[in-house]
Amino acid sequence: MDQNLADFRRRIARIEAAHARGFGFEAQGTLGRSHYVKPRRRRPRLIGPLLVVILCGLGLKGALLWQIGAGPYEARVARLAAGEGFDRIGSALLRPDPGSRFVAKSLEEFLASR
Repeated sequence: MDQNLADFRRRIARIEAAHARGFGFEAQGTLGRSHYVKPRRRRPRLIGPLLVVILCGLGLKGALLWQIGAGPYEARVARLAAGEGFDRIGSALLRPDPGSRFVAKSLEEFLASR
């Protein structure tokens, strides 16, 4: 058998094995697939983690509202609102809303039934 033909067949076998493993080849100076298909820039997904943070905050506020009670909880939030700086931000975030009231009411009903 011709030495050049044997060398050619070895190279072809090596390339086919690489293709089977998922590798690809592009010749120098040609417009291959990488020229036409640009990798997309991945945008960070913020909706899922943001939703988890909001739901955890809502659950925490509802649990505090249930544990402390509506009157004392609102008095503590009012004291925070009278403060300065971050206290006002905290009072705005901890102000009871319909979602936290629903969580507190649900906790009350769930634990009363046990």
